[in-house]
Amino acid sequence: MLTRLFLRPNSVILSPTHFFLFPKLSLTKPTIASNTLPYGPSLRKGKTSLHCPQQKQRRRQQQEYQSLSGPKPLYQCKEDQEGEKEEGPDDVNMINEDDFTRVFDIAALRVPAKDCFSLESRIRGHLLNWPRIRNIARVPGDEMEESMVSLLGEKGSEDEENFDAFNRRIYGKAEGDGEELSPVLFREKLANEFNSRGFIKFRNLAKISRPKRKKKKKKMGGKGEEGEENERERRDEFSVVEVVEEEEGGDWKGLLGDEFKGRGKWMGSTRLLLLDERYAEKGVDELPQAIKALAQEAMRGNSTSTFNLVRCKLTLFYDYWQMNEILEALLPRDMIIPSAFETVGHIAHLNLRDEHLPYKKLIAKVVLDKNKPKIQTVVNKIDVIYNDYRTMQLEVLAGNHSLVTMVVENGLRFHVDLAAVYWNSRLASERQRLLNGFTRTDVLCDVFAGVGPIALPAAKIVKHVYANDLNPCAVQYMEKNSVLNKLERHIEIFNMDGRRFIDAMYASQKAQSITQVVMNLPNDAVEYLDAFRGIFKDKPKDKEYALPMIHVYGFSKARDPEFDFHERIRIALQEVAVNVEMRRVRLVAPGKWMLCASFRLPTSVAYAHTMSRMRAHRVKSF
Repeated sequence: MLTRLFLRPNSVILSPTHFFLFPKLSLTKPTIASNTLPYGPSLRKGKTSLHCPQQKQRRRQQQEYQSLSGPKPLYQCKEDQEGEKEEGPDDVNMINEDDFTRVFDIAALRVPAKDCFSLESRIRGHLLNWPRIRNIARVPGDEMEESMVSLLGEKGSEDEENFDAFNRRIYGKAEGDGEELSPVLFREKLANEFNSRGFIKFRNLAKISRPKRKKKKKKMGGKGEEGEENERERRDEFSVVEVVEEEEGGDWKGLLGDEFKGRGKWMGSTRLLLLDERYAEKGVDELPQAIKALAQEAMRGNSTSTFNLVRCKLTLFYDYWQMNEILEALLPRDMIIPSAFETVGHIAHLNLRDEHLPYKKLIAKVVLDKNKPKIQTVVNKIDVIYNDYRTMQLEVLAGNHSLVTMVVENGLRFHVDLAAVYWNSRLASERQRLLNGFTRTDVLCDVFAGVGPIALPAAKIVKHVYANDLNPCAVQYMEKNSVLNKLERHIEIFNMDGRRFIDAMYASQKAQSITQVVMNLPNDAVEYLDAFRGIFKDKPKDKEYALPMIHVYGFSKARDPEFDFHERIRIALQEVAVNVEMRRVRLVAPGKWMLCASFRLPTSVAYAHTMSRMRAHRVKSF
């Protein structure tokens, strides 16, 4: 799986207070006037508070570090005497999540809970509509039991008539002022519904008075259900809405007219409709006509309905901001933001540029934070692939140091060790395209199978699969994966050189059944095509053999990559008339294409009389 975001230069409009963590943090005021910023949440907007104890402690640590090491940037690397780079403090520990907290002043409408969804759809264009922020918010004290709402009547809690039904229950009388309830029924009814008169005055007293339900604790790593729920809530809570000031309903008379006689507060369950940020400082009379018309319509339907204008504070924490927004704030100006990586199981595979290396741990920490719990390890490729096994040299930057993971692809599970075998999630769609061309009558021969990303899914489709790889670790994992997916009866696995494998297959009785050959080794696969010359020259000519369809992959940096790759195939087969179907797979680097060539092996090549292929290979190498 590939997580794709765009690589783009850091184009943030900067000011003296823009924070780089280079070398000080200045987060006390909004950085730029709101009229110069685009719509929506941004780290350059809002307010930050430096009254948090953690922030004060972190600032003291930074000042102590600067006093000991001198005035230099936190992430600036210096060259030592031997020319090696020496990093500053641990990048992971220097990210203070409190520095990314932003507080926004907004306005909201307090409306009845039962009408909140319909009202939201009516005035959606005037609501906040920020990404990952719901337009309907809940705050403490906005919930009321339905049984209590019916007791309050329609005029409010201050009128004595509103307590008529409540008093009848207190004194043990039936609902219709009839006969008194029996003491047993009265106590049971009183215990189930009310314990004191204070339930009406204090909305949350009913919930507080009830005994907490006992929750069964499950021992999972020393944590029970309560600990897991608290951790889940902390992880999911990336924003908080707080009520600062609430205007009384009487102020709406100027907006709705003198005929509006609703009470000041809605004494039922309520919700907050978060209004657009441009209404944060506006009063009731300055709200748009759409809200006025909606309030008038609601008043006609229920004269007790009240729309209260509420001043709120919306706080966005570190978990709210996207990965590219955090990196844009942390990395230096004009640096390209590394925002694309490959996902292999729980591992995020980065390909950092040289300019990113001084900040590699900082980047890895942000990638890990923003992709938990799916991503648990962040690695970076430190060298190109040059060995025969195509294993990558990886450096673990953050998280778990284990490179053994499980990948799910095409409905199958694959155990992969990135330190010992090769895996590329970017080729998942290409592998699926290749599998779609196989039928139930095919017999597949995978010359460079790896851990089996093509061979194992093909075993569910074709009649039989012969898979080979030179890497013994890859063969071991392929055998393990075949058993894991219950496909060991449909596949035979070999561990030998690709040319020897082709010779062995076509020298045996299996040759007449092979219909598909896959050679997915883009760097060297074309050089193995000469092994197909003369594969049927020793076979009886009176018997027909099925010529295999060969799918070979390769790289090309030529201006016309299809023509270049086609010429290399002709040279390897020593045949001019080769009808090849060419397809560009992906652009692996600027000017470098990965291609797939599919062709039926020509009869003249299969029955060619030539020197031994092993001898020809030695002559070619010499």
